Amino acid sequence: MTAKAAPSTSRELKATLWKAADKLRGSMSASQYKDVVLGLIFLKYVSDAFDERRETIREELAGESEDFIAATLEERDEYIGYGVFWVPDVARWSYLAANAKGIHATAENDAHSIGDLVDQAMEFLMRENESLVGTLPKIYGRDNIDQRRLGELIDLLNSARFSGQGPGKARDLLGEVYEYFLEKFARSEGKRGGEYYTPASVVRTLVEILEPHEGRVYDPCCGSGGMFVQAEKFLTRHDEDPQSIAVYGQELNELTWKLAKMNLAIHGIDSTGLGSRWGDTFARDIHPDMTADFVLANPPFNIKDWARSEDDPRWRYGVPPERNANFAWMQHILSKLAPNGVAGVVMANGTMTSTQSGEGEIRQAMLEDDVVSCILALPSQLFRGTQIPVCVWFFAKNKDAGVRGSIDRRGEVLFIDARELGHMVDRTERAFSDDDIELIANTFRTWRGRPSAKGEYEDVPGFCKSATLEEIREADYMLTPGRYVGIPEAEADDEPIDEKLARLTRELNEALDESARLDAEVRKQLGRIS
Repeated sequence: MTAKAAPSTSRELKATLWKAADKLRGSMSASQYKDVVLGLIFLKYVSDAFDERRETIREELAGESEDFIAATLEERDEYIGYGVFWVPDVARWSYLAANAKGIHATAENDAHSIGDLVDQAMEFLMRENESLVGTLPKIYGRDNIDQRRLGELIDLLNSARFSGQGPGKARDLLGEVYEYFLEKFARSEGKRGGEYYTPASVVRTLVEILEPHEGRVYDPCCGSGGMFVQAEKFLTRHDEDPQSIAVYGQELNELTWKLAKMNLAIHGIDSTGLGSRWGDTFARDIHPDMTADFVLANPPFNIKDWARSEDDPRWRYGVPPERNANFAWMQHILSKLAPNGVAGVVMANGTMTSTQSGEGEIRQAMLEDDVVSCILALPSQLFRGTQIPVCVWFFAKNKDAGVRGSIDRRGEVLFIDARELGHMVDRTERAFSDDDIELIANTFRTWRGRPSAKGEYEDVPGFCKSATLEEIREADYMLTPGRYVGIPEAEADDEPIDEKLARLTRELNEALDESARLDAEVRKQLGRIS
């Protein structure tokens, strides 16, 4: 009997699985191999979790008759009741791995390739688990999938093991790996990747400001579901029940909707709130009567072609322009908020100042209705797929002292200028550190008087300012944070002027001496060459 493979660490899995993606990289586009690899990762995890539950059942029934054990092992409720998907024989990884090198059609099985077998596994898995219906990709038997490389990929995945990590750890591990892959694929796809992936540090900033402890969480353009995952992680960090929130969302792109359904399934989040099908939020809202306690969204910026109807009841503050959906997204989100609901919406910077096609009037109407609570200016290069400057609008239906904070902020808007925060993770991309996120979030929490706040709010020149509606009127309803926060106070300089002049002169002379030395060395080396 062969020994079980050792459980894979997060680092090992990431290295192994990204190597697996490289198996298909040369034979198809990034978007295609993303769907192929993520689907297989999901299938591998489901099978590993099933096998692990199977072994647990055997251990629990030690001493019982073999017939009783065999019968219990085939009881669906023994799996479904423990948060494990029921996996039919033909969908189990051991079956696929045994046939990875080739398959021949038989009377019982009409599969002609390993890809056909994987498609069959996906089909049976969806048939047996209602929450997965219409979710899993069935693309593996297509002509553009290199079957030899697919077999090698399955061989490689066979060495990765998601189970055996301890209670609940396998799901956490795969969730981490799945998010890692989404990020890697989004980077490789550039602008297209931005359609389904929002950088984790941006999402965490929104979540830490809104603090979704319980209630309905909504995202009208949910991409791969990252907002929901971070909301669930927020609860986990606070040792709260992840089931205390219910998620609702909609996604226009079919493949992205499927990514989201798999992502939520991996994290143990009920995905029924994403509907039974993908669809356009503007053309057909699948949650027409739902009101949300929290909305987290990163809508596609500046959409020119969208399903616009001038008499749509969602346009409470004015009809959005035909060639730009930015203010349509914001008004749709406001229409979804419960009486004490709050929202964070990533938007292009132009929304803070635009006066074209009635956008200025819509912005003014929202401000006069006092539903804008905060404007956060973000640094450049947070989003790899776009160079458009970005901000976040925070909305609140009710800003008085109550469930969302102990300080009455009616008639005020908080401006935060975070453009100088963040660090470069590589040559082209910036990210917020934990300290950056905490600084931004705590600024909002203290301003609102939240129980989680540390210290008391105060305006900080160059960083944050609580502006009155009257001040905003005087600025013609322009919302660029820099206009309100001003510039940082100059650092105190206690060095006497004569000492400073002497020090600067000395430093300049040292720099000139070094420059002369380097010039002489360069001339010397050039002389040797000639």
